Amino acid sequence: MNAINTIRPSRRAVLAGAGAFVLGFHVAPKGVLAQASAPAATPEVNAWVVIHPDDRVVLRMARTEMGQGTRTGLCQMIAEELHCDWAKIETQYVTPGQSLARNRAWGNFLTAGSQGIRQSQDYVRRGGAAARIMLVQAAAAQWNVPVGECSAKDSVITHAPTGRTLRYGQVAAAASRLTPPDPVPLKDPREWTVIGQSKPRLDTAAKTTGAQIYGSDLRMPRMLVAVPKRCPVFGGRVRSFDAARVRGMPGVRHVLQVGDSAVTVVADTFWQAKVALDALPIEWDLGENARVQQSTIDAMLDEGLTAAEAFVGNSNGDARAAIAAAPRKVEATYSYPFQNHAPMEPMNATVVWTPQRCDVWCPTQNGEAALVATAQAAGLPQTQCDVHRVDLGGGFGRRTTHDWLIDAVLTAKQVPGVPIKTMWTREEDMMHGRYHPVTKAKMTAGVDAQGNITGLHMRISGQSILSYVFPTALQQGRDPVQFQGLNASGAESAIGYTFPNLLIDHAMRNTHVPPHFWRGVNHNQNAIYLECFLDEVAHATSQDPLALRRKLMGNHPKHLATLNAVAERIGWGSAPPAGRFRGIAQQMGFGSYVAAAAEVSVSDGGVLRIHRIVAATDSGVAVNPRQIQMQVEGSFVYGLSALLYGACTVKDGAIEQTNFDTYNVLRMDEMPQVETIVMPSGGFWGGVGEPTIMVAAPAVLNAIFAATGKRIRSVPLKDQDLRRA
Repeated sequence: MNAINTIRPSRRAVLAGAGAFVLGFHVAPKGVLAQASAPAATPEVNAWVVIHPDDRVVLRMARTEMGQGTRTGLCQMIAEELHCDWAKIETQYVTPGQSLARNRAWGNFLTAGSQGIRQSQDYVRRGGAAARIMLVQAAAAQWNVPVGECSAKDSVITHAPTGRTLRYGQVAAAASRLTPPDPVPLKDPREWTVIGQSKPRLDTAAKTTGAQIYGSDLRMPRMLVAVPKRCPVFGGRVRSFDAARVRGMPGVRHVLQVGDSAVTVVADTFWQAKVALDALPIEWDLGENARVQQSTIDAMLDEGLTAAEAFVGNSNGDARAAIAAAPRKVEATYSYPFQNHAPMEPMNATVVWTPQRCDVWCPTQNGEAALVATAQAAGLPQTQCDVHRVDLGGGFGRRTTHDWLIDAVLTAKQVPGVPIKTMWTREEDMMHGRYHPVTKAKMTAGVDAQGNITGLHMRISGQSILSYVFPTALQQGRDPVQFQGLNASGAESAIGYTFPNLLIDHAMRNTHVPPHFWRGVNHNQNAIYLECFLDEVAHATSQDPLALRRKLMGNHPKHLATLNAVAERIGWGSAPPAGRFRGIAQQMGFGSYVAAAAEVSVSDGGVLRIHRIVAATDSGVAVNPRQIQMQVEGSFVYGLSALLYGACTVKDGAIEQTNFDTYNVLRMDEMPQVETIVMPSGGFWGGVGEPTIMVAAPAVLNAIFAATGKRIRSVPLKDQDLRRA
């Protein structure tokens, strides 16, 4: 296993060395910092903080870093309470196998839903605080002075009356033998000096120099590369293939069937495997799904818009009666397509399988789920498997599911003892993703003579993510995730308006194309449906879109605060530069309040230019304001790519878009100026990586209407004529 150790040191190897101090804790509320017995050579309290004699502080990570800054943010929270020297911080990822062996000492590994920091902030801060307390206690004992006379700062403990000092590394071994404090007090947020600061990213240097290793970069002695091809239609199967036709090609070692629906060529290099795979005759059994066309999916969604039965997500009063009694009615139907995650790094995993053990190296957003998938595919207990996380070249939700990993393990299982790196081609990645769900929405509002909305009905027709990914989470058949941003209340995704009569429901219409969580999830379409329709009502009733929203937001001060912030910054009450037009939108999601105001122009020929977007985010706590700014900018790249270009369509049961020539992304010269307002109001922990993506599209769409007089109710914009009405 030398190759394994060169890629990721074992826990024992990392901790080896006299006097290393490790502190950690379980997520359980009681006995959270219980002392663990360990050999004297590695005096170990538990899991999270390692302090070496030379004062290096190794902070262990369970959450995934994929460009969103989680690694740095978690370190800031531990360092805040630990009072360590930021310049001497290092990080190490732990494996789910290590965590399993220690009763899930590192808690949840899932990094999705903007949870990486907010769902672990409490226990990682307590770990830092407990470590500091124990280090100070150890120093006080060595000096034989009261603990209250000692303090810690920048990895140095000082005895105030005498000025004596000890470095953390000098007392780490003694501290590790102490009983951890219980309870562990945390600093008052008013005392924070690290949280809230724009600390530099800890991974910037490695990415800049090219030292960063991603899954596709991984190399091991004797490693072979496997390239798979699946049946182009979801649900189809392999009927036959002629392996003899390619076995003699350069570098080819194996031609294998993997599961029911895939064939894989294993060769010395990726290119040799791909060339052979392209030449391999394969006959597919496409199955009944080959009859499905985009038009049949659209017809199914249309039927759902008027179906008698639907799951109710939010309601008050009697919306149907209020609309029927209103002197005026405003209606519109919107649609949102399938979209691919399309990370720059296609799916990949490196696997070594033997009858006794299976080790995996892969970019995953959930190490524990990856371990479960590995064990099931390997036919081994989880205790005989492990998943070594490699940095991700993009996740966006795609790498929270592990279909690609299962196939990689099944492939390696047929070549025992040899490292097999399974690499998907771009085409395979595009045609066999897990897609943003396809939906349509019929919006109906009753309006009185004064322009007030007396009733609103929002009927969503389309796929349910949970019904495919996690059907046991359905609530009597209802998918609660479908109503993100539309819920009556709650700390996660509450609607920002109060309507006297409201009905929001969902006619579930599932297709054979597998849906999954896609950055922003159902907020993306729900924000378009609601925010663009409110603009339609404002225009129909000759009201300013901002003024209409403000009338509806009296009970929603945090929503309103972000909306007001972007309106003020973009100058909503004043005229924009000549030829430019503005749009606005707001939403709450993943525990944060966000808003955006866009400024666009549209030429006589219908060419759109997004000049400027102002974005406001209230995440309660802003751990790293500069990182939040970068996340907002990055989310707009992703969200605007979806708005301009992102649509996957179905022909004969298969996804038509197979590469970036047919599934384009935003280019640098198309990127607008982004002005970020970070406005944490305190008292809660909201997400950052996903929320702002959802307000970019509706703000731009509303600005396009202001520029052209045309309502765009279907995306992407590449399919729309934007010339003035």
